[in-house]
Amino acid sequence: MMHWTEYFGPLMEGAWVTVQLTVLSTIFGATLAFAAGIGKISRNGAVRALAITYIEVFRGTSLLVQLFWLYFALPIAGMAMGIDLRLPPLVAGIMALSLNIGAYGAEVVRGAIQSVHKDQHEAARALNFTPRQTLWTVTIPQAVPEMMPSFGNLAVQNLKDTALVSLISLGDLAFRAEQIRNFTQDSTTIYSMLLLTYFGMALVLTAMMRLLEIRVSRWRTARS
Repeated sequence: MMHWTEYFGPLMEGAWVTVQLTVLSTIFGATLAFAAGIGKISRNGAVRALAITYIEVFRGTSLLVQLFWLYFALPIAGMAMGIDLRLPPLVAGIMALSLNIGAYGAEVVRGAIQSVHKDQHEAARALNFTPRQTLWTVTIPQAVPEMMPSFGNLAVQNLKDTALVSLISLGDLAFRAEQIRNFTQDSTTIYSMLLLTYFGMALVLTAMMRLLEIRVSRWRTARS
């Protein structure tokens, strides 16, 4: 029988996988969010339709189903086409989380961009800025600080959602905890440690996002 202090080793190994999942999927998800958010308000009909389709599909379906589709269904579809589309569990997890958080983040980006006052766009046109120059030099710098609180919430939610990857046998924090629980039957201790570990990681992530928010806000003040 394991002593409870021996749980820390396997749990920390799982926590490291969870950190990798969270960081990589949040970065990729933010990139997708900007692409889809800007695409949704694009004047190009095809780009706008593509962005809307992506957002609605991934906001309107379960993250768990998306994960299972990428890990279990995609390889079968690939076999039918003669293509090997098997994904390692870590890659499938990162992809599912990135696509999901990107779809939710896209609405944050769109809303922040559209919240920039119209006077700013009129001033940019008066200076003969092209629409692209207006977007990247006027609109985006003012919109980013408005996005940060919502992006912070999405990042924390993304951290909690990583527990779902344990269902495709990826050795994250939740998977390691379940392995130990099955071996020891010490449910109270294991789940208490799991809860506290996720809580601690969420606090650290919240603090990091808050610091980033403050830094971005100072940058906006300095520019103005």
